[in-house]
Amino acid sequence: MDKHFITLTISATMSAGLLLMPGCKKDKTSSGNTPPPVVNYNVPPSTWQEHWFDHKQLVSRVYYDTSLVVYYDADVKKDIAWPFSFVKDVWLYSRKVYGAEFGTDKRLYAVFHTGKYSGGHPGYYYSDNHDNRNVIDCGSNSSNAWESGAGNDLDLVTHEIGHIVESAANNTKGSPAFAIWKDSKWMEIYIYDVYRGLGRTADAERWYNLMMNTTDNFPRTNTQWFKNWFYPIYNQYGGSAVLNKFFKMVALHFPKDGSQKFTRDMNWGEFVHFWSGAAGADLKAMASNAFGWSNEWEQQLTKAKTDFPSVKY
Repeated sequence: MDKHFITLTISATMSAGLLLMPGCKKDKTSSGNTPPPVVNYNVPPSTWQEHWFDHKQLVSRVYYDTSLVVYYDADVKKDIAWPFSFVKDVWLYSRKVYGAEFGTDKRLYAVFHTGKYSGGHPGYYYSDNHDNRNVIDCGSNSSNAWESGAGNDLDLVTHEIGHIVESAANNTKGSPAFAIWKDSKWMEIYIYDVYRGLGRTADAERWYNLMMNTTDNFPRTNTQWFKNWFYPIYNQYGGSAVLNKFFKMVALHFPKDGSQKFTRDMNWGEFVHFWSGAAGADLKAMASNAFGWSNEWEQQLTKAKTDFPSVKY
């Protein structure tokens, strides 16, 4: 069982102080599928001074266990508790699907802001930008931020965790496919799979309906990434397993330096080649339907088959 601590404010006749209340809580992952326990059991800092981008807040730790540490800035309402379970569930599910290799500290660090820094961003174990931690930093301009624990609150948090999966899984550094799917068509299928995997049927249906009607202007006008590419791959070739296999194959075969950092981005031909390898089927026709096709991409695909012969389908 994980130990967790929640900081509570108490009052006494003579003084007021902070008390750490220990307790026990079980992971919700099923027996036999729980990722390996964390190796770093040290108590995380009670405060953390932000020093990235325009963030300058001194945030305070409000929760931690062996998988998750949560920090709030001074304007987040302290009775908001849903991130403690939801963020942990998403992180543990992601480690179960994509492997537990995200650096040496298996914890995720989640920072929340109210009334500032609208949106979110990730940080990675291999970067000192966030002190070499896997981080999601989530903000909202609303004074009532994070109160609902539903809808966009869940989507934004899950989206940022997805960036850690794509950029740090298998102890690698970087995302060669980011130049293709940008920020981020990959999240459309990742979020859908997370909701399904966690048994959040209503959220999965809500997200599916939203994504099936989403269009983008890249690589061509009215492209439907989810409807015509990611969902068919997911639905026909193994669900979460095919998503994981893509990252495994990229980690194994795509060029990296000695520190496990990818040395370049993928091109479109390589993108289709590696997804075909993950699916175990030639996806060129699906790609042509979803994105169009060009002579340049055909040449890239032919070269990818030569450059990466171990990616078979």
